[in-house]
Order: sequence, then structure tokens, then C-alpha cells
Amino acid sequence: MEPGESAPGWDAIEAAVAAHVPAQEPLHWGTDTLPGRGGIYGISAYRGAGHWLLVTFGLTELFAKESDDPGTSGWGFELTMRVPAADGPPGAWTLNLLRQLGRAVFVTGRVFAAGHRLDPGGPITGSADTRLTAIAFADDPVLGPIATPHGAARFLTVFGITAAELRTAQETSTAELLAPFRAGNPLLITDPAR
Repeated sequence: MEPGESAPGWDAIEAAVAAHVPAQEPLHWGTDTLPGRGGIYGISAYRGAGHWLLVTFGLTELFAKESDDPGTSGWGFELTMRVPAADGPPGAWTLNLLRQLGRAVFVTGRVFAAGHRLDPGGPITGSADTRLTAIAFADDPVLGPIATPHGAARFLTVFGITAAELRTAQETSTAELLAPFRAGNPLLITDPAR
């Protein structure tokens, strides 16, 4: 976002997140700094208690109403992901994964929703040092639906799962798979080391 540029959709997302995180200036990656560019306009990372919360910007209408659906902003959702906080910023793999998911929506026109699952074709970190090779989507455990000047939107969280967990979700449901995780990990923090 350029200084002085009006972005009421962006402002609505930031306000929703600010209500649930400690006061801070988030880290931000825009289209000039995201790997591969395209799909989403930016990603911000907010420091929480022992984790980073990443939030996309651009799957909803940030600057002006462009879609024909007055009740929904853009695709109707932004992606979130929580990962353990280390000494530095979130790993580059998190930005790449969220960017690729955003780009997939723009290229295919298919939207993600709570309960969906996806096998991206390899480790979600891009490295063989993790067992997490698939993802599950759930409504964000903290950030609820929001009203923006361009229509309603929700936050959809991305949670890394193993191939065996993906099979379990396919045999039962994503909600059943995630229920035990929510008991011990209510924020659905994706830890690539698990």
C-alpha cells in the first residue's frame, strides 16, 4: 500500500487483527518482496505469545469494490497461519506457501473454505526435513467474520498435516481430524518439526 492511498478493506483487516494481538508494528511483505509475486497483495506477520500470526491481504477487495457481489468482499476470505516464533522472522516457506495458495485462487477461480484439504505435492516447507506434506483449512480460531466497506469476509487458517492425517481427514472429515489438535493446540499453530 502506498503512503496516503485509501484502502478501507485493508484497514478493516488490520483493525480485526489488532483487536486480538498485542500492540505492535507487524512485519510486512508486499508484492515487491513476496517470492514469485502474484495473487495476493501482501502478508503481515504479528508476534503472539510464542508464535507468529501471518495474515494475507488481497483475497478480499482492499482498495475499491470491483466484484458484482455487494455482500462479499472479493473471494470472501483472507488466509491466516500460525507458526512457532523463533529468534527471527517467520521462515520464508510460510510466505511462499501463503503466496502459492493465494495465487491458486486467482488462477483457478476456486475458493478455499473451512473443511477443505489440499496436498500441494510435497513438504509444505519445501524441504524434506518435515513430515507435513498437506494442509487443512479451518475457520480461524480467533479472528471471526468481519464486515468491510466492500462486503463480508472471513479469516481461514492454514494448518499443516501429514500424509497419514490427510488420509484420516479424507476417510472421516477435516473437523474430526482437527478436533484432537484443537484440544492441545487451540490456535492451530503449524509446527514443521512435529
